[in-house]
Amino acid sequence: MDVSPEHLVGQARERFQLQDYYGAIHLLEEVIASGRAFADAHHLLGVSYSLVGQPEQGLAQLDRALQLNPRYVEALVHRALVLNELGREDEADAAFRSAAQAGGETREGIPAHMAAKLANQHAALGDAYLESGGVPQAIGQYREALALGPGFHDLRYKLGRLLLQAGCALDAREQFETIVRERPTYLDAAAMLGLACYLAGDGLAARAVWDACRERRPEDPRVEAYLAMLSRSDAPAGPATPAPGVNEPREVRRARRDQGDGGASRRKRP
Repeated sequence: MDVSPEHLVGQARERFQLQDYYGAIHLLEEVIASGRAFADAHHLLGVSYSLVGQPEQGLAQLDRALQLNPRYVEALVHRALVLNELGREDEADAAFRSAAQAGGETREGIPAHMAAKLANQHAALGDAYLESGGVPQAIGQYREALALGPGFHDLRYKLGRLLLQAGCALDAREQFETIVRERPTYLDAAAMLGLACYLAGDGLAARAVWDACRERRPEDPRVEAYLAMLSRSDAPAGPATPAPGVNEPREVRRARRDQGDGGASRRKRP
């Protein structure tokens, strides 16, 4: 069973809160090994390593978190603390200054740290709508969350999948293109980008995306199924917006199931 990275990070947070830092490290390393880790997974792993007396490994993970999200205030603060612990005081001071500067920035006119909290609340409300069957309302809340937290690509991935399920292939394609542009190594998003292209009627783009995915992850059975589907049938002539599962090739219906439910547990973000 393919456990989602969001679920593993949630479990890691639970272990962290129980001060089981080694347990958190084990779960987070599994997320990172999958190639689907986001900034907060690297941040939590970095903090966990620092708390078990491995500051160098902790620093490496915090640096990776900041590569993915340079304005991650918590990661900047924890990086400064680890640098100070290592005796690198000048670098620690610089990291503290960067954290103060990032904390003073705004998104949609709201201080960045508050915007991130509000984005989480919009995402939670979207999850609640989705669980009750309110797909349009969930989509609206996820859009609000992304306006406040444009770097929350796990949420953008969820929105893209939900848009596909709602028959909005072109809109979904835009969301997956944003993720792939920002996170080229996130191959699950790339595979879904190919599916969005196919359902939007662009078979050539779908094939190009899936061929690239196969080169980078040749063992992925979904990509092989997608390419086999293209080999057996032409792409739709124009943008397609059928209800999920209606008049779709069997491989597409199976691919939707393989992606898991759209109401997966929300991962808390910085």
